[in-house]
Amino acid sequence: MRFLVCAMVAAIAFAAPPAHAQSDRAAAAFWKAVQARCDATAAKPPSALGRRIAQTAIAEFTRFNGHRIDSDGRLFRFGLTEAEHNQEDGGGGGEARLGRLGWWQVMKYWRALYGDEFGDKLEVRGYRDASTATDPAQSAELIDNDVGVLLRAADAATDAATREILREAAMRAAVIDTPWSAAFISYVIKQAGVKPEAFQFSNAHRAYIYEAFAASAAEQNKEDAKQGYRACPMITRARPGDIVCQQRERTLAEASEAAVRERIRTELAGPPEARTVRRTHCEVVASIDTRAHKLYSIGGNVEQAITARKLNLRRDLKFSPMQKGSCTAQGQWTMPQADAEAAPAGNRGERCSLNDRKWFVLLQLR
Repeated sequence: MRFLVCAMVAAIAFAAPPAHAQSDRAAAAFWKAVQARCDATAAKPPSALGRRIAQTAIAEFTRFNGHRIDSDGRLFRFGLTEAEHNQEDGGGGGEARLGRLGWWQVMKYWRALYGDEFGDKLEVRGYRDASTATDPAQSAELIDNDVGVLLRAADAATDAATREILREAAMRAAVIDTPWSAAFISYVIKQAGVKPEAFQFSNAHRAYIYEAFAASAAEQNKEDAKQGYRACPMITRARPGDIVCQQRERTLAEASEAAVRERIRTELAGPPEARTVRRTHCEVVASIDTRAHKLYSIGGNVEQAITARKLNLRRDLKFSPMQKGSCTAQGQWTMPQADAEAAPAGNRGERCSLNDRKWFVLLQLR
């Protein structure tokens, strides 16, 4: 009898697949169905809304006069940056157009997101006693506050010119210290006419990334999805108005794009505070050059500017996550290296191409 029971248990254990195998099959089935929906949409011409989003991004890049990165990942045109006063020809003039002030442009995106409440949302940073210290080896504690504190202090100045300069200095500091790439995306999408119920305007890319994954999950469950974007694998053909995203999580540095997508999908059921893919960056797909197999994307806070990036596509016009580029076109870099003590840790072994990033998901306009 004992032998019979043991044999039955062994047979059941052998017949039942491991839980992780079942989970892997479920994930594969989910993404196969998502890919089919993504491919069906990608086969259609870009929508009027998609074209409007792309044109809004192009117009904002042109207005800002930002950087340009070629398909080898080299910054070949340096434009206006976030903290500059202006970039007028001749320089040093007594007047400047507000639209040519880098910090003023960025504040426009923050105001579109928060209105007059931006003072409590933007951060300014400092290091204790750093303004008076003279020893470069001295350590300093990070101190931070919201910019509203500085603005209120500036308002106490009795001289109008001093008050204005202090206010602008505070705003410029906040623009430098507070990442604004998601605010730029939110501005573009909002200006194109997308409503809040279709897009989660936010100062963090992860807000609308997870929202797009939720839309893909809802579609799979045949539920109503109000979100304007769905999450698609990177091999989906992009269209103007779509959004391409990368992740910068150190713990996921070796993870595949598929593994990152699956992690986000499994985290949808949990609370927002438990979501782990937090360090991300997204850019709007502005144009597709089908003949040259190139994709142009536009993003904010890229090298401290609004930057247009030229990315490589495969022959079938699908996105290529491999954006290695070339570092040898201008000859070998022969300048002697600094000694280990002088070289910042972040400058050792950095990727050569500015396009070589951990791209992992295409947010497709539904």
